[in-house]
Amino acid sequence: MTGKLQFIGLALLVCVLLSGGCNEAQKEIPSTPAEKEKTKLIKRVERKFSDPQAHLRLGRLYQADKLWSQAEEHYSIALSFDPTNRAAQAARVKVLFGKGDTAKARLLAEEYIKQASNSAAESLKLALEFQTQGLDDYAILCYQQALNRAPNSAKINRQIGYYYLGKNDKVRAQEYLTRSFQLNPSQPDVATELGQLGVAVQIPEKVERNASKLDKTVDKYNSRKKQ
Repeated sequence: MTGKLQFIGLALLVCVLLSGGCNEAQKEIPSTPAEKEKTKLIKRVERKFSDPQAHLRLGRLYQADKLWSQAEEHYSIALSFDPTNRAAQAARVKVLFGKGDTAKARLLAEEYIKQASNSAAESLKLALEFQTQGLDDYAILCYQQALNRAPNSAKINRQIGYYYLGKNDKVRAQEYLTRSFQLNPSQPDVATELGQLGVAVQIPEKVERNASKLDKTVDKYNSRKKQ
């Protein structure tokens, strides 16, 4: 009888321990969407470590939690597999500032800006990413670098105009938006912004570009007349 009681007691103890273990395991299961995504991404890089987009996304999640070192590590890994990933470059500079490594942040920012200097498109991409990260000084340097490479780009002038508009610098916003509209008058949104800034502009009527289709219509009409 005593042996049976001991067995039952042992069985109950095992059940309690297992139940407690299950409860602890349940507590460890990620509950927030961010934690669930983080878990999936970690598994993803375990399967394929050379996945820059997975590391980039992990970096963003750690950055959102202000876990600067972890974020910087994943941005660095992303760049090792995709050296011109402008999003990872700008974000890495941002987290380095966040962790107090100012010297390294400035050094890398200068390096990335120089890296993009031969291309207006790449300079523009980096400018947009720096702006997203709130690194305005670097953003405007890249915008100007892009503009120096392509001074007659309506899109670059437009973007710089919107940048200054967001900073409530209406004088500079008007300057760049006006230039953009002069280069490409078919921009209703730019015309609207200029109108709100007090600049009178006229949106040109839509021009028919499909000349071959028009020619065929005329030829068909003329052929019918001859019949």
